Amino acid sequence: MGKYIRKRLIQSIPVVFGITILTYFIMKLAPGGPLANMINPRTSAESILRAKEAMGLNKPIIIQYVNWLRELLQGNFGYSTNSGQQVLAMILERLPATLLLTVTAFVISFVVGIPLGVYSATHKYSAGDYGLTIFSFIGISIPSFFFGMGLIYIFAIKLKWFPTSGFGDTTFKGTGMALFLNKMKYLVMPALVMSLANLATVMRFTRSSMVETLNQDYIRTARAKGLSEKVVIYRHALKNSLIPVITIFGLSIPNLFGGAYITEKVFSWPGMGLLGVDAIANRDYAVLMGLTLFTAILVLVGNLVADILYSFVDPRIRY
Repeated sequence: MGKYIRKRLIQSIPVVFGITILTYFIMKLAPGGPLANMINPRTSAESILRAKEAMGLNKPIIIQYVNWLRELLQGNFGYSTNSGQQVLAMILERLPATLLLTVTAFVISFVVGIPLGVYSATHKYSAGDYGLTIFSFIGISIPSFFFGMGLIYIFAIKLKWFPTSGFGDTTFKGTGMALFLNKMKYLVMPALVMSLANLATVMRFTRSSMVETLNQDYIRTARAKGLSEKVVIYRHALKNSLIPVITIFGLSIPNLFGGAYITEKVFSWPGMGLLGVDAIANRDYAVLMGLTLFTAILVLVGNLVADILYSFVDPRIRY
């Protein structure tokens, strides 16, 4: 296992660099640039040229990328052209909020989605199965920004159960459980928005896999031996049905981090997604490259974890 993990980590290095190359060149092809928000009708051509020279924007794009990569290998992610802050410091400041949101959405997706998929498979063609099927189609189809604004309108504006946006009341003086509950009020709606589509996908894959597994010969043999239905379903069928779900685990990581951009903007959640949206609006390339690099690493780590989980679910797989 250790040899396999080392091999995967080594293979991830060219993947990360490939992602940075594509991202850097695509950003450079976009109209505008870091100086777009600094130029006004009174700005002289000489001032623009000096600014480009100071930021290294007057050099060929390949030289710009090589310079950025050289600084990155020395631990320097660059500086924001909008605020002047260190990019690494800005990302690390926002990283905990994004991890809290995405991990919570992950937990909701799989802790709720798998049992619902099992119920749907074991009650095939029942009213509950049809109801969950309709729910999954709605969850997959509804845009996250529309669902988020709907939750804000109903639960924040009309019912006033939750705050409309933010990460926590900075004036709150409580400690312990009271502080935890205060933070949870701000987390509930964004986490539900981020988890809805993934939950529906997990539920449908679990149902499909369970229906196929329950028709296998070894399941009929287990029932013929007199095992209880609960043992047959949860000890024998469910474990063998989780392989497609683990695949969804790996594939849903980039979707969740991508969805964080929209969700964090809707709820003003101070994470990497909101930072990325602001960086796009300001054409802050240094921040965007730093966010892309961090997200790529998190996605690769998540996929590695998914591959390792295969060996625990399916004993036929050995690394």
